[in-house]
Amino acid sequence: MTRIIAGFAGSQRLAVPPAGTRPTSDRVREAIFSALEARGIVTGSAVLDLYAGSGALGLEAASRGAAEITLVEKNPGAARVAKSNAAVIQKAAAGAGPRGGQKPRIHVATQSVAHFLAATVSTFDIVFVDPPYDLAEDELAEGLRMLGSRVTPDAVIVVERASRSPEPTLPPTLVLDRRKDYGETTLWWLTTT
Repeated sequence: MTRIIAGFAGSQRLAVPPAGTRPTSDRVREAIFSALEARGIVTGSAVLDLYAGSGALGLEAASRGAAEITLVEKNPGAARVAKSNAAVIQKAAAGAGPRGGQKPRIHVATQSVAHFLAATVSTFDIVFVDPPYDLAEDELAEGLRMLGSRVTPDAVIVVERASRSPEPTLPPTLVLDRRKDYGETTLWWLTTT
């Protein structure tokens, strides 16, 4: 089990798929959201959580005031868990009355990242890219290339990889803002050019 750290659903437990996913640790999620909140961009934002697994990153954003959250997970079992977790967060939102009673809009797309990015016309303010550590680097690079036209001008993209992974290959539309290591995990913070 994992849990929401803060916001209207703080301490709410989330289910985790039994296999095939690697949830982001509470420590790393807290560091991500501390940095995002310091930038003042979570409240009211449109969030995209790619390779969502349980949906913990996107749902943490929902709990902290994001308005629109899209969870993309191609594994049907993991997507079912993400949908169940999204329902739990929406129920908590209804009880807590965040932002004057307005619930976050949460969508779960059961498809590959490439198919989702090729089809969507939406743009996003915050994007979490947390693929399986064994995802090929060229597949990650292609996803980042496709993502470049799906983000707002001041978007923040957080890529989570194993610390032994190379720096992601970035398209011309994205630049590296900073890198931060947390034990075996590295976060690559990207912004638009």
